[in-house]
Amino acid sequence: MIPSLIRKVRGTTRVAIVPADGAAAPPVSELDSSQLIQVARLAGSLGREAAEVSGVIDDLAATGDLQSQGCRQLSSDMDGIHTANQSIAHAAEANRKAVHEAREAVVGVGQGVAGAMQTLREVSQAAAEITQIALQTRLVAFNASVEAKRAGDAGRGFAVVADAVKDLAAKVEQSSKLIMGTVTQLDRRIDELSREIRNDAGTDSAFHAALGRAEAAAGEISVAASQNVSSCASVLESVRALSSQVDQTARSLAGARERTGAMLGVSESMIELTASCGVQTVDTPYIERGIEMAREISALFEQAVTAGHLTLDELFDERYQPVTGSNPVQYTTRFLPLADRLLPELQEAVVATLPRVVFCAAVDRNGYLPTHNHQFSRPQGSDPIWNAAHCRNRRLFQDRTGLAAARSTRPFLLQTYRRDMGGGQFALMKDLSAPITVQGRHWGGLRIAYQF
Repeated sequence: MIPSLIRKVRGTTRVAIVPADGAAAPPVSELDSSQLIQVARLAGSLGREAAEVSGVIDDLAATGDLQSQGCRQLSSDMDGIHTANQSIAHAAEANRKAVHEAREAVVGVGQGVAGAMQTLREVSQAAAEITQIALQTRLVAFNASVEAKRAGDAGRGFAVVADAVKDLAAKVEQSSKLIMGTVTQLDRRIDELSREIRNDAGTDSAFHAALGRAEAAAGEISVAASQNVSSCASVLESVRALSSQVDQTARSLAGARERTGAMLGVSESMIELTASCGVQTVDTPYIERGIEMAREISALFEQAVTAGHLTLDELFDERYQPVTGSNPVQYTTRFLPLADRLLPELQEAVVATLPRVVFCAAVDRNGYLPTHNHQFSRPQGSDPIWNAAHCRNRRLFQDRTGLAAARSTRPFLLQTYRRDMGGGQFALMKDLSAPITVQGRHWGGLRIAYQF
């Protein structure tokens, strides 16, 4: 940018363009005071609109960041759901196969039961044969007993043996019949089980029906799980695409924020330029008072150091100690007692004498505001939203405007910004700041915020 030199000539202000090489050039335009005042007003309007747009974009960017984080978290969650559904699908397919294998195993059991029935029938036949043999043995023993009685004393011993054989045959017959009865009952029950398992054609087996329903249900679960996996994959792709779009929007908003910040800087430079011309504008009283008061505070701080009220290191203390339980967080420093003692009277006088002043406060180079105006220095309560609006002392304000005011070493800095009042409330403001120096070191700045 080619620098401009501004000089007053007989009630008019001449704007001379000086080339970068420093060579003099003839004036290309002349503006009178009224025109410069009009330029200042237009610059102020531009700054107001730029601050409003910048604030809205800041809000949108913050929302975009939150949405971007939410989309990334949603994408991660969907990844987990998709993986879980894949596990469910695998388990459902394994279950379907297991039910099918169980059904095949049941068929094998049915075949085994049929073999057991055949064995039982063979046992029953053997028992019947034993019963028949026992019956015949009883008949033979009976005949032998009759013949022994006929033989008299000579056949007495044989008669005893014949009677014993007859008794044994009777017991064998009885046991065989018992075995046959038990085998018959077991055969009937196993036959029923065999028919149930075999599911012979033309029968409506409850067992096989239940097994069939279980197999069908397992198949439906497997199909549904597969469809669920497919749906989740589709949703996951959509979420990833949405996340990418939100990220792109967030990046675009970040770029728009930088461009509006640059536009805001141009408008602020125009306001400062017109104010530097020596023409009285609406901002002149604030500029003059801010510079004057910053010098007064610098002198008071230097006197305090010289008098030994605190050391230079204590005045430039950056070890901000959080106040326990404060919300928003407040801090204490070693120079806080001095600030509380020296600053209130000066700051309150500015608020009382200049119109439209919202606050007047000194901040150190890191944006730490030790002592605020009385109306913004209330004791904190339990509501952080109320605290944010009414308890603004002893806090760090490191937003763009706050840090620029705290770190500027120019004779004055005039900014336009949207002030966060807490609870979602904002106010468009101008911020005039002037540097505070102590023994050649930049301590911070005095800020005077006032309404348009």
